[in-house]
Amino acid sequence: MQKKHNEIYVRSKIWLEVAGQPLLGGGRERLLQAVERTGSIRAAAIELGISYRRAWSQLRDLENIAPFAVLERTKGGKGGGGARLTAEAKVLLKNYESLINGVRAEIDRRFVAHFAESDEG
Repeated sequence: MQKKHNEIYVRSKIWLEVAGQPLLGGGRERLLQAVERTGSIRAAAIELGISYRRAWSQLRDLENIAPFAVLERTKGGKGGGGARLTAEAKVLLKNYESLINGVRAEIDRRFVAHFAESDEG
């Protein structure tokens, strides 16, 4: 969330890393949510307005960094293939979302505390 004070905004960007490599941030969070919602990497890419190649590349990079499997895939065929998040990936996503919400609430609180007095000047 962003808070506004007059025309000043506070923004933050938070991501998780493993050994200095980006693991999970806003873009990958949205991609994982879309994969879980749609059951498909291709459908997730369409929903997010990105190419399948970009979505697949982001997920491949994520899986190469994560200390656990991120996706469970089913091969295509008559009914088509699909993808779902593993139990570990669901926990990671839930914990990341909780972390982000807490950090943003604290940032909003501090923003108001630091900038509220500037209304009077």
